[in-house]
Amino acid sequence: MNGPPIVKGTAAWRYFGDFRAGLMAGQVLVLQVAHPVVAAGVRDHSDYIEDPWTRLMRTAASLSIYIYGGEAGARYEAERLRALHREFTGVDADGRRYSALNPHAYAWVHATLVMVPVDTQRFYGTPMTASEVEEYYAQMCDVGRLLGLREQDLPPTWPEFERYYADMIDGFGPNETISTLFETIRTVKNPWRWLPDKRWVRLQRWQYRGQMFVLRGTLPPALRDRLGLQWTERDQRRFDRFRAAVRCFGGLVPTTLRSSLVRRIGRLNVWFRAHPRAYRFLGG
Repeated sequence: MNGPPIVKGTAAWRYFGDFRAGLMAGQVLVLQVAHPVVAAGVRDHSDYIEDPWTRLMRTAASLSIYIYGGEAGARYEAERLRALHREFTGVDADGRRYSALNPHAYAWVHATLVMVPVDTQRFYGTPMTASEVEEYYAQMCDVGRLLGLREQDLPPTWPEFERYYADMIDGFGPNETISTLFETIRTVKNPWRWLPDKRWVRLQRWQYRGQMFVLRGTLPPALRDRLGLQWTERDQRRFDRFRAAVRCFGGLVPTTLRSSLVRRIGRLNVWFRAHPRAYRFLGG
């Protein structure tokens, strides 16, 4: 099933870059590295432990290109990502050789990104209608094919995708990379040169508590339990109040503005690709 182009007014255009999706960053990272092949690839080839802020910005820039960068930008970024991941090979925790382009692992990473806008609206906005979800999923399947996914790698309909997604999560549990991710969140370095390290120590504790609270609240409950993350009724009440506040604030922002920052980043990155000298001059 092919979806309409991602242009103004379509579901992917409206929802993918919603600024509230930033609150899902921790959850989606945990779900991705819960897959053993992804966990091994991140362990062996990612620099997120040493420089998580830059890694996060690069990921956001990449996503903005293939959603908001137009067809040419999306194709360029898809080719770049596949060439990059082709080099990521190694041995996983069970001693089996892996490739980052393993079709099932590659599809799972895309699947988690497909789910982010749907979960964002479910937790922090107004849930998508059935017709919006259908259009959105068709568009994201088209993006997946640009990224090199095969027709059989993602289910053809949204209800089948939801079953696939739930079945995948049912097979996940703790692993070393998830533990390292939690420790990285706790010990993340000061991202601002102008901020004294003594002040960052206090902010670091706050950001850790905040990130872990939102992460625990948005993870599927069964996986949260398997990871040993405590969640009480009091936590749920606090999270419901937090969600209500985010939903109220987000509702004050016009729909077209909720994704405007990510759309601008997408267009800027397409311009940088067309002007590599400027990109290198700015440290790209």
